[in-house]
Amino acid sequence: MPWRETSVMDERLCFVARLLEGEGMSDVCREFGISRKTGYKIFSRDRDDGLEALTDRRGVRCDMPTSCRLRLRR
Repeated sequence: MPWRETSVMDERLCFVARLLEGEGMSDVCREFGISRKTGYKIFSRDRDDGLEALTDRRGVRCDMPTSCRLRLRR
């Protein structure tokens, strides 16, 4: 049986769908291998902003000196 390829967006959609079906946050987070803090973050982003909120977000911007201090440390 071949591996099934899924994207991060598909996994997040599946995660939110299972929560909306009534499964518990702890159980679903354990099955997906994420912390409950991350689970609540994903769920609240979906609730507040809809599907586009489930896409990957950019990391720290490095065009401003104060936002990338850790990367510029000597």
